[in-house]
Amino acid sequence: MPIASILILTIATLLTAFLSGIFGMAGGLILMGVLLSILPVPQAMLVHGILQSAANGWRCWLLRGAIQLPILGWYLLGAVLAIGLLLLIAWRPSRTMVFVLLGLVPFLVWLPRSIFHLDASKPSHAILAGLVVTALNTFAGVAGPALDIFFVRTKLTRHQIVATKSVTQLVAHIVKIIFWSGIAFVGISEQNSGLLLIVLVMIPISMLGTWVGGKVLNRLNDRSFLRWVKVLVTIIGLVYLLRALLLLTE
Repeated sequence: MPIASILILTIATLLTAFLSGIFGMAGGLILMGVLLSILPVPQAMLVHGILQSAANGWRCWLLRGAIQLPILGWYLLGAVLAIGLLLLIAWRPSRTMVFVLLGLVPFLVWLPRSIFHLDASKPSHAILAGLVVTALNTFAGVAGPALDIFFVRTKLTRHQIVATKSVTQLVAHIVKIIFWSGIAFVGISEQNSGLLLIVLVMIPISMLGTWVGGKVLNRLNDRSFLRWVKVLVTIIGLVYLLRALLLLTE
């Protein structure tokens, strides 16, 4: 991999882990876009899954006391159902389709609450979250905004939201790694020798960004936390839709 690409990946890993450390999302959206600009889709999915697994795993540990275990248990049941469905699907999205999905996913946070009464603290809703988020994360690379609509109506604090979402995202990224690893490893052996070694070096950087972001999270209040999440992911979504449009016109 060229030195310039390694530098871009390093900076992106640090900054996006910082964002995710604050909001529990958004950073993964940006990192996925950066990776797609450097790597083919399978390798981008694999690298993203590894880095995000490290960041979310570290965030889980830092906020372990705030994790809501009942929600997590029901979510995992939905994730298992999603895994079963994924085993039956052979479809893989193209680069353009991934950018379209990346652009549309953030707008899920604007769905009217009066229509979608989703609450992750309810067992049936947590199962649905596990099913939808795991499947969407596998195909689009990220699913933070989709997961968020299951948490905006809960009575959880911002720390409980970020902690619980981190565990669910860790599960989703592990599934994504497994789903894409077969294709990605072939590509890595042929075109990107040393990529996995670079990724391993990026993991501590991701953990550092997550830790610093957690410090900022402590300074926010719950209302400003939810407001900034919506604004940030909407801007990111618009950028990715524009990127998809440019790819279609090439």
